[in-house]
Amino acid sequence: MTMGEVRTLLDGRGLVESPRWHGDRLYFSDWSAGEVVAVGLDGAAEVVARVRSLPLCTAWLDDRLMIVSSADGRLLRRDPDGTLVAHAELGPSGWNDVVADGRGGLYVNAVGFDPMSGEVSKPGSVSLVADGSVRQVADDIAFPNGMAVTPDKSTLIVADSYRHNLVAFDIDADGGLSGRRVWADLGEAAAPDGICVDAEDAVWYADVPNRRCVRVAEGGEILQTVHLDRGGFACALGGPDGRTLFITAAEWRGMTETEPVAPGSGRILATEVDVPGAGRR
Repeated sequence: MTMGEVRTLLDGRGLVESPRWHGDRLYFSDWSAGEVVAVGLDGAAEVVARVRSLPLCTAWLDDRLMIVSSADGRLLRRDPDGTLVAHAELGPSGWNDVVADGRGGLYVNAVGFDPMSGEVSKPGSVSLVADGSVRQVADDIAFPNGMAVTPDKSTLIVADSYRHNLVAFDIDADGGLSGRRVWADLGEAAAPDGICVDAEDAVWYADVPNRRCVRVAEGGEILQTVHLDRGGFACALGGPDGRTLFITAAEWRGMTETEPVAPGSGRILATEVDVPGAGRR
């Protein structure tokens, strides 16, 4: 498998997360600045929303940008005029990542995490937001981080950072989750964060402490590794042909620090890969 060099698309940012390719731009969150930013392949960037929240994760539901405002327990929707409106009331539960289920709903996970101590007080969970309601559909995930839905919309994969694995669920007709299983045991050294799925159903996961982004097959076989000079927080496949791997990266100091990442160290990185993103061949 071939891979291009890792290049910097944008730098000078803070704790960058939640990369999502949509249209002809990459959207990402800068948690330090409380901003959702869109950047083109030419590096031109635009702030499209401002939400003071940590975490601050996003997903696209059709052509609507959805933003998890964990600080006030809401799922926000960005309307065409740029206005942010409440799409759902999630409640106070440490909400983290979000992904569209491909059927008109969204999965949002929650972490039982105390940012002051840096410790998990209870296992996390996954909830489904659909038809104006919010219901929990999975629990007992030590630290749920990135999520992705497979191209055929049959499986949800969740990165469990503290159990060092990727866990999978079958998506039922009503959006419920069943058939829980370990999709890949990544080994005790791994700390999977943001993830994405490619057209061959392999998963790319970003890893902060190990400063890398890794492509794995179901079962855990490592297919490819992109080495970084700073922590990799999340990744997404996009670009004109779906073969550009975008990585959000920054110099990690620790969640208990006043500034978890070194100021200005956040970068949007890009490299070319052989297998395009889910839905592209």
